[in-house]
Order: sequence, then structure tokens, then C-alpha cells
Amino acid sequence: MNGAPTIAVIHRPKYDDWSLPKGKLDRGEGFRHAALREVEEETGCHARLLRFAGASVYRVDVRPKLVLYWHMNVEECRAFEPNREVDRLEWLPPRDAFARLAHSGERRILRRSLEVGPTALAR
Repeated sequence: MNGAPTIAVIHRPKYDDWSLPKGKLDRGEGFRHAALREVEEETGCHARLLRFAGASVYRVDVRPKLVLYWHMNVEECRAFEPNREVDRLEWLPPRDAFARLAHSGERRILRRSLEVGPTALAR
């Protein structure tokens, strides 16, 4: 790799969309721990948090959903295993990741991240 970050972009068959890894808090779980757990569940990669990248709020049915995004570095990865929630994982250069993302809120987070340094889940 040439030192440029690559971004983990996942395909979710339930929604037939491409997004950044994200998920829900487990009972009693903090946002940082949830981010690391969800990234590992969805990508097979154990990562280290660097800094906060931004937030997005949108509605799911009638309820608001808050998603916090973090800059991360991958510590190690096992082989990706497709499952019901995530059937494909791609590591893309930032420009390609931006083009692949289905949701404007995630593109906004990625664009702002590119302006300040390392982005999203990078390896």
C-alpha cells in the first residue's frame, strides 16, 4: 500500500445500499466501545480509535437515529465473512468510497474528514 488511507465500505443486503460500518448500542455500552465492536462485527477488523469524525441524525421509521463516526486505524483483520447484515466489504480510496456511499449524510462525513486528515476506517 502506498500510505494513502483506504476506507471500509460495506454492502447491506437488507437495504441494498453501500455505507460506512455502523450499528446500534448494546445495553450499557458507550459510543466508543460500540463503534469498535460494530466495525469488528461488520468487517472482521480490530481497530483503534483515533478521533471523532462527525455525527449524522436521521429517521428510521418514526424514531431518530444518531450515528457517531470515528477516525480509526486497523490493528488486524481476519478474513471477511459475509452474513445477513453485511454481504460485501470493499476497501476503497477515499474518492471511490465517496462515490460508492448511498447516503448523503455519510458522504458529508467523509468529505469533511478528507479536509482534515485520516478518514473513517482506514488501513
